[in-house]
Amino acid sequence: MLGDDEDVFDSVTWESPNTQAYDVDEPIASNGPGFRQTTFDSHEDPLHPKWEGYLITSVRDPVKELAETKDAYVSYLVSAKTNLPIFSTPTPSSRRRFQDFVFLRDHLVRDFPACVVPALPDKHRLEYVTGDRFSPEFMERRRLELHRFLQRLARHPTLQRSTLVRAFFESTEWHVHMHQHVAHPPTNEQSQSIMDNISDALLNAFSRVRKPDERFLAMRENVDKFEESLVVSERLFGRVRGRTSDGNPESGEDLTADYHDLAVAVQEFSALLRHMNQTTTDPLLTHLHSLLTYSHANRAVLKLRDQKQLDFEELSDYLSGVTAERDRLAAVISGHAGSTGLGIGAYLKDRVDAIRGADDDRSRVEKMKKLDSKIKELQDAVTTAHETSDAFSDETLREQAVFQYSKESEMKEMLGNLADGQIEFYKAAMEEWDRIIPVIQRIRVDV
Repeated sequence: MLGDDEDVFDSVTWESPNTQAYDVDEPIASNGPGFRQTTFDSHEDPLHPKWEGYLITSVRDPVKELAETKDAYVSYLVSAKTNLPIFSTPTPSSRRRFQDFVFLRDHLVRDFPACVVPALPDKHRLEYVTGDRFSPEFMERRRLELHRFLQRLARHPTLQRSTLVRAFFESTEWHVHMHQHVAHPPTNEQSQSIMDNISDALLNAFSRVRKPDERFLAMRENVDKFEESLVVSERLFGRVRGRTSDGNPESGEDLTADYHDLAVAVQEFSALLRHMNQTTTDPLLTHLHSLLTYSHANRAVLKLRDQKQLDFEELSDYLSGVTAERDRLAAVISGHAGSTGLGIGAYLKDRVDAIRGADDDRSRVEKMKKLDSKIKELQDAVTTAHETSDAFSDETLREQAVFQYSKESEMKEMLGNLADGQIEFYKAAMEEWDRIIPVIQRIRVDV
């Protein structure tokens, strides 16, 4: 048993990034829980993420634009409070629509492939079919989801300092900036073509890393457990919500006075349950689902890291095969060895070359020159792939730390809201039962 003075949550880091929605007009201190602002010396762990300042974001005031036209849409006021030097003002703000959020997210994924970029709420909802996407309930739910999306970006030490995020909050010519960003993306790497991406995906679809890193295996296992817990919690609270919202007690108008008072009290208690579902359970279910999609984005980064390692391993194997073929030809030319002992494949290759008339030394020398050139290219490619794999692994380690901070912060916020809602409900329920019990005691049942 734990002692009374022992805190079971001692291992939880509560001072983690953004734990609640901050009003950008409120004064803040530099050590508040809504952001991280750290300065590391040279002796600190280079794999630890570093924050150069804070960015506190807010999404408010949804407004229906072009209301009387077929092109109607909803705009949101996005604002922030920051001390990051990349921003030209400490309190930037602008109005953005959902498509602007989609552009921001898509291009952050493209510009920062090693970063965990959170997902946006799904646009293909029933409300878009029924026309209810302009209802106050839907706009408020969407606003909250977009607010949470920007909070996650603001917690990230790399994404919060990107020029695209700065323009999203500051630019008065956002459409011009979008076109410029598409035409001149801020990356030094040559982007692969669609066919290159498809071919890589097909080649490695059924491949697995041969030398897995234990650190990333542990991370993947933790992600699996976390997502499993979220799914179970979402199913459990969904079932609880269904049971507490079922039923609508009769009004009791035809009952005697005491029984009528009891029926009214039960109705009021049922209303309390429905109110708790609306204010506590429904937001909890939405947040659980949002965390699950956020974890999927984290899983995608882990999978991409495995892809980088797999590219290095496949290139290394290809280089080994080409080098072995080159050594075989050199041995044949020097007369020290033939196909003997090199397997049926090498023997068949020699026979095919003999039939084609390409088994003379001159053709072998020409082929060796081509293989030497290919070996040089492959050596450079293997070196680049190895450096890329190592760099991506280091960045992934930092990303996991950032995701862990964000996860702890959101779990604290989510469970805190759940506890507050439960406390509010049980306080009201106690008051209601204090009123119901005397009514029950006045009821006399004839035996």
